Amino acid sequence: MKYFFLSDGWITGRVWEFGGLWDELAWQRRPHIRRLNLFIEERGEKLWLYQVEDTVLMVEVKPQDVAKPAIGNVVLKRLISAEQAIERLCESQSTEVLE
Repeated sequence: MKYFFLSDGWITGRVWEFGGLWDELAWQRRPHIRRLNLFIEERGEKLWLYQVEDTVLMVEVKPQDVAKPAIGNVVLKRLISAEQAIERLCESQSTEVLE
């Protein structure tokens, strides 16, 4: 599995795999992307931990509120490993777990 942190108010969009954009017809399913119940706070902002399957190379993220877009969209190209995610969670002084 791979991981990334995403700020509150942002959602995932297009997904890329080794062959290009994720093709739901070829894969016969959507890519596995799951928001976990873990977040860190950085400068007063919640960053949620997301889990994606290994075949995912890049994930497009964009603000959920498109009425006032400060940023159009962003493509996350450097997804992190489980070890890196755990390290980042441990470094954060305000890691929280929701149940």
